[in-house]
Amino acid sequence: MKIVSLDIGTVRIGVATSDIMEIIASAYTVYKRKDEPSDLKNIAEIITNLEAGQVVIGLPLKMDGSEGSSVEMAKDFGEKLSKIIDVPIIYQDERLSTVEAQRILIESGMRREKRKDKIDSLAATIILQTYLDKKSNMKDKN
Repeated sequence: MKIVSLDIGTVRIGVATSDIMEIIASAYTVYKRKDEPSDLKNIAEIITNLEAGQVVIGLPLKMDGSEGSSVEMAKDFGEKLSKIIDVPIIYQDERLSTVEAQRILIESGMRREKRKDKIDSLAATIILQTYLDKKSNMKDKN
């Protein structure tokens, strides 16, 4: 089944998707937020169009593992999204995913103004790949 991941920010939502074998995550798009009802509707449409069987939402925990306002925002969005789509939603620790995405884009030589358009979907890709790898490792242990 395909899995979609979301990196939820205040301005943009990065979206990534997996292959049907749940092995590789790929950047899909960056959705520029408008207002909450539109955001929920548009993200739900993306999930439906991709025929996702699961959604992974990144949780931006603080380095000490505690939750802040960004975690509340992600969970709130996830709860509201779960009321309009019939797809399981799980949460994945996303500490340092944006930092890692930034590093990758800088190392690739991408200019600052272009990085802004790519960083959120790349962060969503990192979140999803982390989840897929963790899921694969758990299967291997069983």
